[in-house]
Amino acid sequence: MTTTWILVANAAAAKLYLNDGPKKGLRKIREFSHPASREKGLQLVTDRPGHYQSHGNGHGAYISGHAPKEVEAEHFALELCKELDHGRTTNAYQRLILVSAPGFLGLLKGHLSHHVKQLISEIFEKDYTKLDERTLAGHLESCIYL
Repeated sequence: MTTTWILVANAAAAKLYLNDGPKKGLRKIREFSHPASREKGLQLVTDRPGHYQSHGNGHGAYISGHAPKEVEAEHFALELCKELDHGRTTNAYQRLILVSAPGFLGLLKGHLSHHVKQLISEIFEKDYTKLDERTLAGHLESCIYL
């Protein structure tokens, strides 16, 4: 019998479900929340960018390469990928289904280890984080027998 984990995520929240086999349904095993991803960009930075003076009349401000919301989404993606990798190393699942908002899916894929990527059987580019288990199961029935 194959144990399947289903990660349903966006940049601010995620739910991890388990399916133990045919006709076993979905069981939520963990819920994640990242409230910083919901904050406005100005609330995530504490200071104005620093300034510099160059030779002659030149001067300017240091500008970060990434927006604060992007940095927070990256942190959350890394946290979720660590959880998936921990589950893989403890043999908690043998198959993974990723369901994620399109923009956040790229961040997840970027942080997944090679070993976890090999366990992915299906990917859905949808934000189903607000769906209840029954509705989610209806969307997943094409790839898993619940």
